Amino acid sequence: MPGIPRLKDPNLLVGFDTADDAGVFKLTPECALVQTADFFTPIVDDPATFGAIAAANALSDVYAMGGRPLTALSILCYPAQGDLDDLEAILRGGAEKLIEAGCVLAGGHSVNDDEIKFGYSITGLVHPDHLWTNAGAQPGDTLVLTKSLGTGVIATALKRGIAAPDHVEGAIQSMLGLNRCALAPHGATDITGFGLLGHAREMALASGVTLEIDALAVPLLPGALHYAAGGAQPGGLKNNREFISGCVHARGIIPAELEALLYDPQTSGGLLLALPGPPPEGYSVIGRVTERAEAPLVLV
Repeated sequence: MPGIPRLKDPNLLVGFDTADDAGVFKLTPECALVQTADFFTPIVDDPATFGAIAAANALSDVYAMGGRPLTALSILCYPAQGDLDDLEAILRGGAEKLIEAGCVLAGGHSVNDDEIKFGYSITGLVHPDHLWTNAGAQPGDTLVLTKSLGTGVIATALKRGIAAPDHVEGAIQSMLGLNRCALAPHGATDITGFGLLGHAREMALASGVTLEIDALAVPLLPGALHYAAGGAQPGGLKNNREFISGCVHARGIIPAELEALLYDPQTSGGLLLALPGPPPEGYSVIGRVTERAEAPLVLV
């Protein structure tokens, strides 16, 4: 970000230069802090579920750096005359998810706001030698996605009253899942608001490579294709396509509804990993890393 004053410090291992998921600051040769913050408006109707999803989403940034979440500070915007039972449920849902992650709730801050927003600032730890970044992908790596896409279009379908309950429940269970991962990638990022192709673009540019993605191999949540084809596409999807499509080259014809889902903004989405070899059974392989080709992203 040009024009923003910065204090130079060699211990800042990861800043905002490569649009990575969190900042990383080295404390000792064996220990570094991972720091992130994330909050958003409700994406589901149930307040406790919203709180838990907000926590899982914020924790994901630490997992995407290879870190272990340590402490959390809540960030809350809530109407002064809002329902206190709903507020208690939001806070409880988030706190329970933090406990699941082994992360200590240390405090927080709230402001009066007519629009509800909730999330966390998370601090984690990582060994500097075991740090994951979005700049580490190497030619020959296998691309793996750990969750299915489609939370954005399903949430939009829910708002329009056309989402099937089982499809909504599938999306909720996906968003509630923690991104703890025992693999050892060369590069990693989590898929959130910029969609698969937006975050893949950041990895490709930061690493100086091309990510070759097999669109038909990308896992999708049940119902996602149906809602995308029916026009339940959030505004963020269209903004993502407008911003990112210039970096994408398609070598074949991709069905329009599938292509849309590759830009779909995710909440508490999965990790995109660049692995030095094939993953264990059960992981979704969606492509490979190559030397820089005709574009940072290639769809096959």
